[in-house]
Amino acid sequence: MVIRMQVSTAQIPGPAESQDRVVVTDHMALVLDGASAFEPVDVPTGLYVDLLGEGIRTCLDQQPDIELATAVASAIEAAAQELQLKPGNAPSSTVSLLRVRDDGVDLLSLGDSAIYYGNDDGETGGLTDSRLANLGIPEHRAYRNRVAAGHGYDARHRELLADLQREQRKRRNRPEGYWIAEAEPDAANHALALTVPRGRITWAVLATDGAYGPMFHLGLADWKARAHEGASKLEKILKFCEDWERHEDPDGRKLPRAKVSDDKTLAAVLV
Repeated sequence: MVIRMQVSTAQIPGPAESQDRVVVTDHMALVLDGASAFEPVDVPTGLYVDLLGEGIRTCLDQQPDIELATAVASAIEAAAQELQLKPGNAPSSTVSLLRVRDDGVDLLSLGDSAIYYGNDDGETGGLTDSRLANLGIPEHRAYRNRVAAGHGYDARHRELLADLQREQRKRRNRPEGYWIAEAEPDAANHALALTVPRGRITWAVLATDGAYGPMFHLGLADWKARAHEGASKLEKILKFCEDWERHEDPDGRKLPRAKVSDDKTLAAVLV
């Protein structure tokens, strides 16, 4: 396997305070965006995403040509067994995964973390799992409308988010619902996946929604440019987004969102 891959990463806040994770090897880049369980459990989200990321990395190291969905399913199963998790009552995580092979680049997206990619001839593409957002759950519209109207992050907002989470749980990892890494390995088989020929992809950016949301809003989503920047520049961009959220839009009126500032992670890849 001949691999030529360069990866720069950035996270705000740092890994010790974030539920995002980024894992990089010589042939793959992985971004995870962890979320707490709907009901309180004794398993920290950080522990779950650590095990999930390590499981995916190990599987791809040991079996470089394995299907990405199979690797993710194996990691979900291993994490669920070690932590004794039950579907519907466990931490969860998005998965954005890129693997470089001799003749192609494999991409996988499970949940709303995104992969943007392209080449030096100007071709671009994206892989984003929007099934959760497209469910049209009333509580989702309600909280966003309240935030846009200037009500901010008050007690009613928190109630709506709790109601939204309960409605999401009814639809989690089910047909006609949405799919996410949690405690059901089969969820990985419903991920969005594609393979891009090596000649048609020279760069990619993996991003959590906490990063790409404000980046689009602030005109910073030039993904080709971001892919060619180093870690320090990427971190400055994420810090700019965080500062804007906290100081220019602390009530979410300009950019309606669930919280003042979400964890932010970028992985910029040159292949």
